[in-house]
Amino acid sequence: MLDLLVRMANPVLRPMAEGKLQARWNPAVSPTWDGRDVKVGYLEAFGRLMSGIAPWLALPDSPDAEGKIRSALRDKALACFAHSVDPTSPDYLLWRSEGQPLVDSAFYTQALLRAPKQLWKPLSSTTKRQIVTEIKGLRRVDPPYSNWLLFAAMNEVFLLSVGEDWDPLRVDIAIRKINEWYVGDGWYADGNRFHYDYYGSYVIHPMLTQVLDVLADAKIRIAGDSAEQLRETAYRRMQRYAGHLERMIGPEGAYPPIGRSLTYRTAVFQPLGLLAWRKQLPETLAEGRVRAATLAAQRAVFSNPTNFDEDGYLTIGFAGKQPTLGDVYSNAGSMYIVAESLIALGLAATDTYWTAPPISWTSRNAFSGQKFLKDYPVDY
Repeated sequence: MLDLLVRMANPVLRPMAEGKLQARWNPAVSPTWDGRDVKVGYLEAFGRLMSGIAPWLALPDSPDAEGKIRSALRDKALACFAHSVDPTSPDYLLWRSEGQPLVDSAFYTQALLRAPKQLWKPLSSTTKRQIVTEIKGLRRVDPPYSNWLLFAAMNEVFLLSVGEDWDPLRVDIAIRKINEWYVGDGWYADGNRFHYDYYGSYVIHPMLTQVLDVLADAKIRIAGDSAEQLRETAYRRMQRYAGHLERMIGPEGAYPPIGRSLTYRTAVFQPLGLLAWRKQLPETLAEGRVRAATLAAQRAVFSNPTNFDEDGYLTIGFAGKQPTLGDVYSNAGSMYIVAESLIALGLAATDTYWTAPPISWTSRNAFSGQKFLKDYPVDY
């Protein structure tokens, strides 16, 4: 997994740290591209990548080979943050037009929330001020009543976390609506109607719990309830959803290609990695089982060398380069949400997640005639 992280990160962070990413890379777009400014792809790539690798960058410095790689990439990431909001930089990102930047600003701020000491604190006062300006500027985007409400909420709780003025209404609406859309057994609808896709993994569970983490730490009340109570419920629901995800991983690592945004690849398993990182896996999901299952899924997808192009950037596809699987909003930058499948790397090499012996996962046991836990719905 570390090799995969480095392979994803280097082609983005190395040139951007020098202000040369946009000069060197033109993100490919899907055949059905809707015509929006393709420059949205740079914020997509950087924000999504950083959200996924922030937990790993938050690990303490160490003198070993991994520690040296981490230190170098962290330094590059800090330089990238400076370029991203500097209007004089060739790698100033697209913040002030299109609606898409609201989406990817939330991954950007989520990265800062996941590793504040390593990614926010070291930034210059100028860069911090510029970031706050751009994030507040995205209040110009009126999010549709869907998972987009969480993007607005993420930005507001980031502002709260750094002592800036924040808009509680945008947060309150997001939490109210997401909870109204809960359909049961760990699954949320994405709006008024349920869609059978993986947006619970890509956005809803991870961002809802992140928003509630910030509010609970600040002892904020939302919709008459304490954020702590709301957070407890949200984590229990994510644990149930993660149980479904583990059962979806077949004996050889394959999993169902369902719903839109299939090209986000193994970002499907973000909740499993997030719960592992937070030490919130339920008793029914042993660390050795989760690690073995998700590594099998990574191998099933990334064994195909065409997942990356000749310059090292991710291609549009599911298990290789398959551009026709892209949606109208898909570009190569969008693909970097797959970094969310690497969150467990935020656990030290000595952590039990890595040292526990591998355990055969549910589908592997089921199809080999071994014992496995039966599955029942929950009422929370």
